[in-house]
Amino acid sequence: MQAVLEKHLSSSWYNELKEEFEKPYIAELSQFVRGERARGLEIYPPAKDVFRAFELCPFDQVKVVLIGQDPYHGPGQAHGLCFSVQKGVTPPPSLKNIFQEIESDLGLSPPPHGCLEAWAERGVLLLNATLTVRRGAPESHKGRGWERFTDTVCQKLAQRQEPLVFMLWGKSAQEKAERALNGTHNHLVLKAAHPSPFSAHRGFLGCRHFSKANYFLKEQGLSPIDWKIT
Repeated sequence: MQAVLEKHLSSSWYNELKEEFEKPYIAELSQFVRGERARGLEIYPPAKDVFRAFELCPFDQVKVVLIGQDPYHGPGQAHGLCFSVQKGVTPPPSLKNIFQEIESDLGLSPPPHGCLEAWAERGVLLLNATLTVRRGAPESHKGRGWERFTDTVCQKLAQRQEPLVFMLWGKSAQEKAERALNGTHNHLVLKAAHPSPFSAHRGFLGCRHFSKANYFLKEQGLSPIDWKIT
């Protein structure tokens, strides 16, 4: 796993997480995921994309933290960024609602695809709580260690002196971030319902998190996020 860390993470993430990757639970997690793939099971995202969010958004460049749950569990969808799908894949309903809120909040028309890599490259860490999943089996890799690892990621970010924006959609994301923030901090915490069709109309649509995030960043003397995707 140490070799994986060195290959896929920027030096800033490596410095923050190298001790975590030496802990026994990471070896057990790695063995579990490799075993799943060795059995011929389809595991998403592909191995090369498991740490894609960290590749595209180095630790010292994070401005906004967006927390999802499982990767998408359909073929060709997941590529290591929460809520994002690869180009050519129809955006799932939650992502369509995200684009709808951006249009309402910022006046930006929905993009021609659902790939959010541009956001990651601009400072948005698109972090799932669990980084792998079995095809067609949501939460199939839950409780195997990923949550502990991503809790540590959130804690490292929460400890940063430079202010961040945490955009927390749904109870799961909110509870995860609250554990990491643990009281007094200088970050902006934005909470809303999950963008899923089951809950989007109960507080996500109309939350205006994108403009609120940018207003806060500008107040802190930081450049805002360009949310436009082309």
